[in-house]
Amino acid sequence: MNRTSLDKPTLLFDGVCNLCNSSVQFIINNDPSGKIQFASLQSDIGQQILKAYGLGAELTSAVFFHKDQYYTKADAALQTASILGGWWNILLVGRVLPKSLRNRVYDWVAANRYRWFGKEESCWVPTPELKARFL
Repeated sequence: MNRTSLDKPTLLFDGVCNLCNSSVQFIINNDPSGKIQFASLQSDIGQQILKAYGLGAELTSAVFFHKDQYYTKADAALQTASILGGWWNILLVGRVLPKSLRNRVYDWVAANRYRWFGKEESCWVPTPELKARFL
């Protein structure tokens, strides 16, 4: 895997997190043209992508890759919204908040996500119809 292998915007997510899995399903439902592709952080390809970008394998934040750049935490969510376009662009107003504040909120939700939303024993497996959206 090299940095140029990602030909589409790509979101890496925590594959055992119910909140993260629900978010991916939400994105899929709001991205019918399939602009965004996905991989779990825990997957072999997810780990290869992290390594190619010099990111640690222990990273637990969502990571969004687009045009040879990557975004983590709140910026990953904002970049995803910008690719979805349409009225999802309203979420981009969050960029007016200082990055440190956005990431504190992200970290607070991330630290509590398993307690609030639950955790699976293994990564979510997409249906055969959705497999093409996953690396």
